[in-house]
Amino acid sequence: MRIPKAIRNLIEAFERLPGIGPKTAQRLTFYLLHVPQGELDMFASAVQNLKKETVTCSTCFLVGENDPCEICSDSQRDTSIICVVEQPLDVLALEKGGKYKGLYHVLHGKIDPLNNIGPDEIFIKQLLNRVVKGTDGTEETNVKEIILATNPTMEGEATAMYIAKQIRVESLELRVTRIGRGLPTGADLEYADELTLERAMEGRREY
Repeated sequence: MRIPKAIRNLIEAFERLPGIGPKTAQRLTFYLLHVPQGELDMFASAVQNLKKETVTCSTCFLVGENDPCEICSDSQRDTSIICVVEQPLDVLALEKGGKYKGLYHVLHGKIDPLNNIGPDEIFIKQLLNRVVKGTDGTEETNVKEIILATNPTMEGEATAMYIAKQIRVESLELRVTRIGRGLPTGADLEYADELTLERAMEGRREY
């Protein structure tokens, strides 16, 4: 049977998304065939505007509607603490609990040599520059603690170790901590519940 080109193109587009295999791509495509055209137009518009109507914060690299982002521009946040995470979804997970009141730095990835991702491919250098200059942009840093909240995977641990080492190379007298108990090895922050994340933050240890 010859699959119509429009269907084939959408299946192939879905297959390029992470975690979507051929079978799932086919199911999604044929499901959308039964959706009213108006809803399809809304879906297409949302995808089309995804990058047009969002910006990456030039300070912490969180994705939002403005630059600086809502968190960086909040005068009530504690600018002496920066929590380093792998992805924007990790910020959303930590913010749900409402307990953490410091700032963030989003790496947009992790050091992963098997996939040719090194320190220069993620926002580590920008973190170090930010720590040296301070969150207020002056030449004298006001940062007192860096919380390394990368995921407890092999790559996440390697990324945390690299950042901690670079901070020591810069001879910065900062408290460097690692999120602790509550998160099982191999788990991702974005899938953890609020209580688990709260305990992980409370149980952070010197690194």
